[in-house]
Amino acid sequence: MDLTGRTAIITGAAGGIGAAAARLFVRKGAQVMLVDREEASLSDVAAPLGEHAAWFVADVSDEEQARAYVAACAERFGGVDILFANAGIEGRVAPLVLQEREDFVRVFEVNVLGVWFGIKHVVPMMARRGGGSIVVTSSVAGIIGSEGLGPYVASKHALMGLVKTAAQELAVEGIRVNAVNPGPIANRMMASIESQANPDAPERVHTAFEQLIPLGRYGSSEEVAEVALFLASGASSYCTGGAFLVDGGFVSM
Repeated sequence: MDLTGRTAIITGAAGGIGAAAARLFVRKGAQVMLVDREEASLSDVAAPLGEHAAWFVADVSDEEQARAYVAACAERFGGVDILFANAGIEGRVAPLVLQEREDFVRVFEVNVLGVWFGIKHVVPMMARRGGGSIVVTSSVAGIIGSEGLGPYVASKHALMGLVKTAAQELAVEGIRVNAVNPGPIANRMMASIESQANPDAPERVHTAFEQLIPLGRYGSSEEVAEVALFLASGASSYCTGGAFLVDGGFVSM
């Protein structure tokens, strides 16, 4: 799977899946524009990638900032071929009746509007180049429910509708749109979910999740990045509108 000559925007690139994808995409020949709110971490990810990477500090839920990071990528690298819309937040872990409106709205702003803004502003550039690939980080929570994660689950289900609609609308432009759907991954988000669910013994939550995974372990950010690479590359040329599970069998249980 080769990305030589391709330019990718990766949101949520300051750590975890986004950082793993940045390293992998560059290794496969791409130039990358890394986007995140965390400037120090973003700089740390970009530095080892040298001239193949640039970075832009932005809140993906702000449309003007989304417009700006796309424009910055075009100015630096000449265009956009790939959008890996990976930025997302888990929100508060609590029963639905105890969730607060502002928390619910914030999860949707980042997880749904943030992806839509990215798609909206890269499509004209991709169309001018004859096509492209949009890869969205959804979740197993976009397929099933998860107790205590109502806003997150609802946002990821909404995201799957967005992916399927975008795939239908953009096929005529040669733009493919797919979702990668991770299960439990050993990263900051899962650590937050574990500690919110059981502040005194988050390891018990970790163990409980592992017992629901046929492969018996959490996945790694690198394993998710490999599937994102497949979807970003020409190897997936006949794939659009799909949901690609990276979950160790979690959804099969």
